[in-house]
Amino acid sequence: MTTNEILIAAKNDVLAASLLSTEKKNEALINMADALVENCEEILKANEIDVSEATHLSKVMIDRLMLTKDRIVSMADGIRDVAKLDDPVGKVYDEVITQKGLKVQKVSVPFGVIAVIFESRPNVSSDTAALTLKSGNVCVLRCGQDSYNSCKAIVKALKSGLRKTGVSENLINIVDDKTRASAECLMTANDYVDLLIPRGGKNLIKNCVENATVPCIETGTGICHIYVDESANLEMATSIIENAKTSRPSVCNAEEVLLVNRKIKDTFLPMLKGKLVDARINSNVIPVELRCDEEAYEIVGGTRANAMDFDTEFLDYILAVKIVENVDEAIMHIAKHSTHHSEAIITENSDNASKFTRAVDSAAVYVNASTRFTDGGEFGKGCEIGISTQKLHARGPMGLSELNTYKYIIYGNGQIR
Repeated sequence: MTTNEILIAAKNDVLAASLLSTEKKNEALINMADALVENCEEILKANEIDVSEATHLSKVMIDRLMLTKDRIVSMADGIRDVAKLDDPVGKVYDEVITQKGLKVQKVSVPFGVIAVIFESRPNVSSDTAALTLKSGNVCVLRCGQDSYNSCKAIVKALKSGLRKTGVSENLINIVDDKTRASAECLMTANDYVDLLIPRGGKNLIKNCVENATVPCIETGTGICHIYVDESANLEMATSIIENAKTSRPSVCNAEEVLLVNRKIKDTFLPMLKGKLVDARINSNVIPVELRCDEEAYEIVGGTRANAMDFDTEFLDYILAVKIVENVDEAIMHIAKHSTHHSEAIITENSDNASKFTRAVDSAAVYVNASTRFTDGGEFGKGCEIGISTQKLHARGPMGLSELNTYKYIIYGNGQIR
């Protein structure tokens, strides 16, 4: 099918999707999860093709692309978690009785057709399908060429779960056209696409935000900062930074910039180098490259940072390091360089924690915890369709409630104006 034919089919099923009962949606989700596991071998074979052809990708990006049996089981578990969540459709947000006796309700309703353009993370296809189905929407997926075979196999399995449930397969769709034309089609399909969500790198997001004529969510690149305050528990800080940087550096909630209070630099930076560089070399795992400003470089060496290093989402084992005078300078640096995704302060000073959380203008702001928790599953949303760094209509991890808009329903008994 052409992209336009897929959009027409998706739009034709919007009403059916919005009218599905909670029980039917949950049944479909369970069948979709089971189908993923049952078709695991077929999905893994398709993924092997993608990985074998991804010779242009770095090791961390290949890890982002690669599927394993455990990852597919985790994807299925994510779908089952969505089935356990409350149905967002029809929720009454507000109700008033007017002077004329009208009962006015503000009620959540689906958007309709949600298109998602993404790159090399196959799990986006199953997460999106689960969330759009439960929220009463229809999805159209447009993956990157790197992950096409994997996503196609995943969607094939998910559609078999829909068939088993007895609902239309067109509730979940994947675009076959891998050229730029299909992305442009989704961005300008005003008669068919009700919401567009790009998930990927800076260039993809910028292209969608600037060129889409359909409503578009800006899901941000993640230049995530951690500031270590003078009062911080340094053992805790080291542990948090190790997790935020190395647990999965290819994801948007990984730390990219470290800010260290000047009063603790001589004690803390050698501790950090020992953990992120020396210990990892001794364990035969990839060490973190520390790109340090001049003050930090004098203490631990590494690589001298240039100005662009503090405005780069590395998605790799690289960490930019800067020394700051205090929490105020940390806040000012973040305001200048942040992509408004996730930032953290490590501190035992409640006043500094309060100032940081109030002043930092990002979707998720942490005190004494890793930025890696900015994730739909970790926030209790089952999974996520993206992390919004804008302020309207959604911000942070987008789950079921963010995939509904609302309308007003008014009940009367003959009132006229």
